[in-house]
Amino acid sequence: MLKSMTGFGRAERAVGDKTFLIDIKSLNGKQFELQLKMPAFLKPFEFQIRKVLSEGLGRGTVDCNISLKETGSAKPITINTDLVKAYHHSLRALSEELGLETGDLLNTIIKLPEVITPSSETLTDAEWQQFEAALNAAIDALNEHRADEGRSLRADLELRIRNIMEQQAAVNELAPLRQGKIRENITKILEEQVGKENYDANRLEQELIYYIEKIDISEEQVRLTNHCDYFTTVLNEEDPNKGKKLSFILQEIGREINTTGSKAYDHSIQKCVVQMKDELEKAKEQVLNVL
Repeated sequence: MLKSMTGFGRAERAVGDKTFLIDIKSLNGKQFELQLKMPAFLKPFEFQIRKVLSEGLGRGTVDCNISLKETGSAKPITINTDLVKAYHHSLRALSEELGLETGDLLNTIIKLPEVITPSSETLTDAEWQQFEAALNAAIDALNEHRADEGRSLRADLELRIRNIMEQQAAVNELAPLRQGKIRENITKILEEQVGKENYDANRLEQELIYYIEKIDISEEQVRLTNHCDYFTTVLNEEDPNKGKKLSFILQEIGREINTTGSKAYDHSIQKCVVQMKDELEKAKEQVLNVL
Protein backbone atom coordinates (compact mmCIF):
# COMPACT_ATOMS: atom_id res chain seq x y z
CA MET A 1 0.00 0.00 0.00
CA LEU A 2 1.18 3.50 -0.82
CA LYS A 3 -0.39 6.67 0.56
CA SER A 4 0.02 10.26 -0.50
CA MET A 5 0.33 12.98 2.12
CA THR A 6 -2.16 15.05 0.12
CA GLY A 7 -5.84 14.63 0.89
CA PHE A 8 -9.08 16.09 2.20
CA GLY A 9 -11.62 14.70 4.63
CA ARG A 10 -14.92 16.00 6.02
CA ALA A 11 -17.35 14.77 8.64
CA GLU A 12 -20.57 16.19 10.04
CA ARG A 13 -22.00 14.83 13.27
CA ALA A 14 -24.64 15.85 15.79
CA VAL A 15 -23.34 15.75 19.35
CA GLY A 16 -26.00 16.57 21.95
CA ASP A 17 -27.56 19.88 20.92
CA LYS A 18 -24.60 20.81 18.69
CA THR A 19 -23.79 19.85 15.11
CA PHE A 20 -20.07 19.76 14.37
CA LEU A 21 -18.54 20.21 10.93
CA ILE A 22 -14.95 18.93 10.72
CA ASP A 23 -12.75 19.70 7.69
CA ILE A 24 -9.21 18.31 7.46
CA LYS A 25 -6.75 19.15 4.69
CA SER A 26 -3.31 17.58 4.40
CA LEU A 27 -0.27 18.49 2.28
CA ASN A 28 3.24 17.06 2.18
CA GLY A 29 5.67 17.81 5.01
CA LYS A 30 8.74 16.27 6.63
CA GLN A 31 7.02 15.90 10.02
CA PHE A 32 3.52 16.25 11.46
CA GLU A 33 2.64 19.95 11.50
CA LEU A 34 -0.88 20.92 12.57
CA GLN A 35 -2.87 24.13 12.25
CA LEU A 36 -5.97 23.66 14.41
CA LYS A 37 -9.01 25.96 14.52
CA MET A 38 -11.87 25.13 16.87
CA PRO A 39 -14.51 26.69 19.14
CA ALA A 40 -13.26 27.97 22.49
CA PHE A 41 -15.27 25.43 24.52
CA LEU A 42 -13.18 22.61 22.95
CA LYS A 43 -9.93 23.99 24.38
CA PRO A 44 -9.94 21.48 27.28
CA PHE A 45 -9.80 18.70 24.67
CA GLU A 46 -7.10 20.26 22.46
CA PHE A 47 -4.39 17.81 23.56
CA GLN A 48 -6.63 14.78 22.86
CA ILE A 49 -7.69 16.22 19.48
CA ARG A 50 -4.07 16.78 18.44
CA LYS A 51 -3.16 13.27 19.55
CA VAL A 52 -6.01 11.69 17.56
CA LEU A 53 -5.00 13.64 14.45
CA SER A 54 -1.31 12.79 14.83
CA GLU A 55 -1.94 9.06 15.31
CA GLY A 56 -4.46 8.91 12.49
CA LEU A 57 -2.52 10.89 9.88
CA GLY A 58 1.16 10.07 10.54
CA ARG A 59 2.92 13.05 8.99
CA GLY A 60 2.24 15.98 6.71
CA THR A 61 1.19 19.62 6.95
CA VAL A 62 -2.35 19.39 8.30
CA ASP A 63 -5.02 22.08 8.52
CA CYS A 64 -8.00 21.07 10.69
CA ASN A 65 -11.03 23.34 11.04
CA ILE A 66 -13.73 22.39 13.58
CA SER A 67 -16.85 24.53 13.54
CA LEU A 68 -20.42 24.49 14.78
CA LYS A 69 -22.99 24.26 12.02
CA GLU A 70 -25.93 26.61 12.24
CA THR A 71 -29.12 24.66 12.94
CA GLY A 72 -31.60 27.54 13.18
CA SER A 73 -32.49 26.79 16.80
CA ALA A 74 -31.79 29.40 19.45
CA LYS A 75 -29.06 28.52 21.91
CA PRO A 76 -27.98 30.24 25.12
CA ILE A 77 -24.94 32.43 24.76
CA THR A 78 -22.44 34.16 27.04
CA ILE A 79 -21.19 37.71 26.50
CA ASN A 80 -17.67 38.34 27.75
CA THR A 81 -18.31 41.75 29.32
CA ASP A 82 -14.72 42.27 30.48
CA LEU A 83 -13.50 41.70 26.94
CA VAL A 84 -16.19 44.06 25.58
CA LYS A 85 -15.02 46.80 27.97
CA ALA A 86 -11.38 46.27 26.99
CA TYR A 87 -12.23 46.43 23.28
CA HIS A 88 -14.39 49.54 23.84
CA HIS A 89 -11.69 51.38 25.77
CA SER A 90 -9.02 50.68 23.15
CA LEU A 91 -11.24 51.39 20.13
CA ARG A 92 -12.66 54.60 21.63
CA ALA A 93 -9.18 55.93 22.37
CA LEU A 94 -8.05 55.07 18.83
CA SER A 95 -11.15 56.66 17.28
CA GLU A 96 -10.66 59.90 19.24
CA GLU A 97 -7.00 59.99 18.25
CA LEU A 98 -7.91 59.58 14.57
CA GLY A 99 -10.91 61.90 14.77
CA LEU A 100 -13.43 59.21 13.88
CA GLU A 101 -17.05 58.75 14.99
CA THR A 102 -17.50 56.61 18.13
CA GLY A 103 -21.26 56.23 18.15
CA ASP A 104 -21.52 52.70 16.72
CA LEU A 105 -18.63 50.96 18.49
CA LEU A 106 -20.83 48.30 20.13
CA ASN A 107 -22.00 46.96 16.77
CA THR A 108 -18.35 46.54 15.78
CA ILE A 109 -17.24 45.04 19.09
CA ILE A 110 -19.81 42.23 19.21
CA LYS A 111 -18.41 40.91 15.92
CA LEU A 112 -14.88 40.55 17.36
CA PRO A 113 -13.51 37.11 18.39
CA GLU A 114 -14.54 35.56 21.72
CA VAL A 115 -16.99 38.35 22.60
CA ILE A 116 -20.07 36.15 22.18
CA THR A 117 -19.65 32.43 22.83
CA PRO A 118 -22.00 29.49 23.44
CA SER A 119 -22.83 29.21 27.10
CA SER A 120 -21.96 25.51 27.17
CA GLU A 121 -18.46 25.44 28.61
CA THR A 122 -17.37 21.98 27.54
CA LEU A 123 -18.45 18.51 26.43
CA THR A 124 -19.53 15.69 28.70
CA ASP A 125 -17.60 12.39 28.54
CA ALA A 126 -20.34 10.84 26.41
CA GLU A 127 -20.35 13.85 24.06
CA TRP A 128 -16.56 13.71 23.77
CA GLN A 129 -16.77 10.08 22.65
CA GLN A 130 -19.30 11.08 19.99
CA PHE A 131 -17.13 13.98 18.88
CA GLU A 132 -14.03 11.74 18.74
CA ALA A 133 -15.95 9.34 16.50
CA ALA A 134 -16.76 12.27 14.18
CA LEU A 135 -13.09 13.32 14.17
CA ASN A 136 -12.03 9.78 13.27
CA ALA A 137 -14.62 9.71 10.48
CA ALA A 138 -13.01 12.83 8.95
CA ILE A 139 -9.58 11.22 9.33
CA ASP A 140 -10.81 8.04 7.62
CA ALA A 141 -12.20 10.09 4.73
CA LEU A 142 -8.88 11.89 4.34
CA ASN A 143 -6.92 8.63 4.46
CA GLU A 144 -9.18 7.17 1.78
CA HIS A 145 -8.37 10.17 -0.39
CA ARG A 146 -4.68 9.65 0.39
CA ALA A 147 -4.91 6.02 -0.70
CA ASP A 148 -6.47 7.04 -4.03
CA GLU A 149 -3.65 9.52 -4.60
CA GLY A 150 -1.17 6.85 -3.52
CA ARG A 151 -2.23 4.50 -6.30
CA SER A 152 -1.38 7.14 -8.88
CA LEU A 153 1.95 7.84 -7.17
CA ARG A 154 2.82 4.16 -7.14
CA ALA A 155 2.13 3.76 -10.86
CA ASP A 156 4.32 6.76 -11.66
CA LEU A 157 7.19 5.62 -9.41
CA GLU A 158 7.12 2.14 -10.93
CA LEU A 159 7.37 3.74 -14.37
CA ARG A 160 10.38 5.84 -13.34
CA ILE A 161 12.26 2.82 -11.98
CA ARG A 162 11.47 0.79 -15.11
CA ASN A 163 12.81 3.60 -17.27
CA ILE A 164 16.01 3.76 -15.22
CA MET A 165 16.52 0.01 -15.58
CA GLU A 166 15.91 0.20 -19.34
CA GLN A 167 18.66 2.80 -19.63
CA GLN A 168 20.87 0.67 -17.41
CA ALA A 169 20.37 -2.29 -19.77
CA ALA A 170 21.54 -0.06 -22.63
CA VAL A 171 24.60 0.93 -20.58
CA ASN A 172 25.46 -2.74 -20.00
CA GLU A 173 25.37 -3.33 -23.74
CA LEU A 174 27.52 -0.30 -24.52
CA ALA A 175 30.11 -0.73 -21.76
CA PRO A 176 32.10 -3.65 -23.32
CA LEU A 177 32.43 -1.75 -26.62
CA ARG A 178 34.48 0.94 -24.87
CA GLN A 179 37.52 -1.33 -24.64
CA GLY A 180 37.90 -1.59 -28.40
CA LYS A 181 37.35 2.15 -28.84
CA ILE A 182 39.91 3.00 -26.15
CA ARG A 183 42.48 0.66 -27.68
CA GLU A 184 41.95 2.12 -31.16
CA ASN A 185 42.17 5.73 -29.99
CA ILE A 186 45.33 5.27 -27.91
CA THR A 187 47.04 3.21 -30.63
CA LYS A 188 46.17 5.83 -33.22
CA ILE A 189 47.61 8.63 -31.08
CA LEU A 190 50.86 6.68 -30.45
CA GLU A 191 51.30 5.89 -34.12
CA GLU A 192 50.77 9.52 -35.06
CA GLN A 193 53.08 10.90 -32.37
CA VAL A 194 55.96 8.39 -32.10
CA GLY A 195 55.48 6.05 -35.04
CA LYS A 196 54.17 2.50 -35.32
CA GLU A 197 57.55 0.85 -34.58
CA ASN A 198 58.60 3.14 -31.73
CA TYR A 199 56.39 2.07 -28.85
CA ASP A 200 56.34 -1.08 -26.68
CA ALA A 201 53.23 -3.11 -27.50
CA ASN A 202 53.51 -5.11 -24.24
CA ARG A 203 53.68 -1.95 -22.16
CA LEU A 204 50.69 -0.61 -24.08
CA GLU A 205 48.68 -3.71 -23.15
CA GLN A 206 49.57 -3.28 -19.48
CA GLU A 207 48.52 0.36 -19.50
CA LEU A 208 45.30 -0.48 -21.30
CA ILE A 209 44.42 -3.14 -18.70
CA TYR A 210 45.07 -0.68 -15.86
CA TYR A 211 43.03 2.06 -17.54
CA ILE A 212 40.12 -0.23 -18.39
CA GLU A 213 39.99 -1.57 -14.81
CA LYS A 214 39.97 1.99 -13.51
CA ILE A 215 36.88 2.94 -15.54
CA ASP A 216 35.08 -0.38 -15.03
CA ILE A 217 31.42 0.20 -14.04
CA SER A 218 30.30 -3.39 -13.48
CA GLU A 219 30.14 -2.98 -9.66
CA GLU A 220 28.09 0.20 -9.98
CA GLN A 221 25.65 -1.57 -12.28
CA VAL A 222 25.23 -4.48 -9.85
CA ARG A 223 24.53 -2.08 -6.98
CA LEU A 224 22.17 -0.03 -9.14
CA THR A 225 20.18 -3.16 -9.99
CA ASN A 226 20.00 -4.12 -6.31
CA HIS A 227 18.82 -0.64 -5.29
CA CYS A 228 16.12 -0.57 -7.97
CA ASP A 229 14.91 -4.04 -6.94
CA TYR A 230 14.83 -2.98 -3.28
CA PHE A 231 12.91 0.19 -4.17
CA THR A 232 10.26 -1.92 -5.92
CA THR A 233 10.11 -4.30 -2.94
CA VAL A 234 9.55 -1.47 -0.45
CA LEU A 235 7.00 0.08 -2.80
CA ASN A 236 4.93 -3.12 -2.58
CA GLU A 237 5.15 -3.52 1.22
CA GLU A 238 1.92 -3.21 3.23
CA ASP A 239 3.27 -0.54 5.58
CA PRO A 240 1.92 2.80 4.24
CA ASN A 241 4.59 4.89 6.04
CA LYS A 242 7.48 4.44 3.62
CA GLY A 243 8.16 7.85 2.07
CA LYS A 244 11.40 8.47 3.97
CA LYS A 245 12.73 4.97 3.22
CA LEU A 246 11.98 5.36 -0.48
CA SER A 247 13.74 8.72 -0.46
CA PHE A 248 16.87 7.16 1.07
CA ILE A 249 16.90 4.42 -1.58
CA LEU A 250 16.63 7.00 -4.35
CA GLN A 251 19.69 8.74 -2.91
CA GLU A 252 21.64 5.49 -3.26
CA ILE A 253 20.34 5.01 -6.81
CA GLY A 254 21.53 8.53 -7.63
CA ARG A 255 24.98 7.81 -6.21
CA GLU A 256 25.46 4.81 -8.54
CA ILE A 257 24.15 6.75 -11.55
CA ASN A 258 26.58 9.61 -10.85
CA THR A 259 29.54 7.22 -10.49
CA THR A 260 28.58 5.53 -13.76
CA GLY A 261 28.59 8.92 -15.47
CA SER A 262 31.98 9.90 -14.04
CA LYS A 263 33.52 6.63 -15.31
CA ALA A 264 31.73 6.47 -18.64
CA TYR A 265 34.15 8.20 -21.04
CA ASP A 266 31.67 7.42 -23.79
CA HIS A 267 29.09 9.80 -25.25
CA SER A 268 26.49 7.03 -25.80
CA ILE A 269 26.71 5.95 -22.15
CA GLN A 270 26.57 9.59 -21.04
CA LYS A 271 23.29 9.98 -22.91
CA CYS A 272 21.88 7.01 -20.99
CA VAL A 273 23.13 8.52 -17.72
CA VAL A 274 21.39 11.82 -18.49
CA GLN A 275 18.13 9.93 -19.13
CA MET A 276 18.51 8.03 -15.84
CA LYS A 277 19.12 11.28 -13.94
CA ASP A 278 16.01 12.81 -15.49
CA GLU A 279 13.88 9.84 -14.39
CA LEU A 280 15.48 9.92 -10.95
CA GLU A 281 14.60 13.60 -10.42
CA LYS A 282 11.00 12.92 -11.40
CA ALA A 283 10.89 10.04 -8.89
CA LYS A 284 12.35 12.25 -6.14
CA GLU A 285 9.65 14.87 -6.73
CA GLN A 286 6.93 12.23 -6.42
CA VAL A 287 8.43 10.62 -3.30
CA LEU A 288 8.16 13.98 -1.51
CA ASN A 289 4.38 13.40 -1.52
CA VAL A 290 4.54 9.84 -0.17
CA LEU A 291 3.49 9.33 3.45
